[in-house]
This record gives sequence, C-alpha cells and structure tokens, in this order.
Amino acid sequence: MSSRGLRSRPFANRVIAERAERMLRAMKMENAELSILLCDDATIHELNRDYRGKDRPTDVLAFAMREGEGGPLHPEILGDVVISIDTTRRQARERGIAIVAEATFLLAHGLLHLLGYDHQTEQELRVMMALTDGLCAAARGRRVVDNSSPASRRR
Repeated sequence: MSSRGLRSRPFANRVIAERAERMLRAMKMENAELSILLCDDATIHELNRDYRGKDRPTDVLAFAMREGEGGPLHPEILGDVVISIDTTRRQARERGIAIVAEATFLLAHGLLHLLGYDHQTEQELRVMMALTDGLCAAARGRRVVDNSSPASRRR
C-alpha cells in the first residue's frame, strides 16, 4: 500500500489496506498478494496513457499479474490496483457519499478486474456490480461474498 503525488489524504492508507484484507478474506483469498497505489490525477493519467493508450485520468486501473505468460507461476499474486484520490474525491461529491466509501467501491471494482471479471456486456455488468456491492459490504464488515460465479469472467 503506497501513495504517490498526494498533497493530502482524506483517510489513512491503513483504512483501505484493512478493507482490502476484508475483501480478500470474504473471497477466501487470505494468502493473496495485492498492491494498492493511491495517487493523484497526474499519476493515473500517465499510467492510463502509457498502458492503455487513453490520454486522460481515470478513477481506477487494475494491472493483473495472473494474466499472460507468467501468470500461472504465482497465482497468489493478484496484481496492482491504482486509485486516483483526486477523481475519487470528485465522484464521492457527485454521488453524495464519503470519500472512503467511493475509494472502497473503486478498490472492489479493481480487485474484480484482477480476478478476471469484466463489464463489456449487460450481463457481465450486472454480475460485476453485484459482486462489487458484496465486496464493499464485506470491507465494512457486513457480509461474505460468493465469487464462484464464472458468468462474467473473461475467457
């Protein structure tokens, strides 16, 4: 868990780290490794441009380590979730929610991408949103998530 480019943090890094641990525990992935970077719009803009060819900031990026040639070698290493706190702050204000709640939502969304979920179709979006809601609840200590549905996994 790290921060880059942030002048101020709306919450302690440990809050998101603890929520990530609860999400992983809810998915019965306690031994998985996950890297989280909280950054500013300039940093995520650069990453989005360099790795996705999109020359603009975004809210969350996920860089999966389980994909590609070496992915199966260490399946416990999930990858990196990068969250722009600048965008998180704006989106939280627009939605009328706390910044930490929006960051938790983005973390869950990114984590699901690391696990192979996507939202290219309406069905995939429905499954991913339901799982995101479950992960957010688990992050707050409310309930367990069932990640057994392969319906929205990328093939």
